[in-house]
Amino acid sequence: MSGLLTAELRRRLPPLYATEGKTDTIVQAKFITPWTYWTWYAIEFDGEDTFFGLVDGHELEMGYFSLKELESIRGPAGLRIERDQHFEPMPLKRLRESVELRRDPPLTERDRQR
Repeated sequence: MSGLLTAELRRRLPPLYATEGKTDTIVQAKFITPWTYWTWYAIEFDGEDTFFGLVDGHELEMGYFSLKELESIRGPAGLRIERDQHFEPMPLKRLRESVELRRDPPLTERDRQR
């Protein structure tokens, strides 16, 4: 069993396409690169290798990503992708709003006056 995907998390993740068309989709896990800004948020899992979720990288987009690829990535000094063990499942809409604010902060009053 992967350190990224515990048995408990595996049970919580719905199968691929199970949340398609639903408005109350819940993000179940967050995977991070300690040496970059890339982050993957898992919503569904095929039970083998493929996740579906929100990917925060060069762009912010919904897509598929591979457990095997996450496990194989190595950064400086051998750093690896990690699962954020403090991440609490939350609605996709709320998470996306939070990530979008972080990526593109709103203008402050001072910025507007320039």
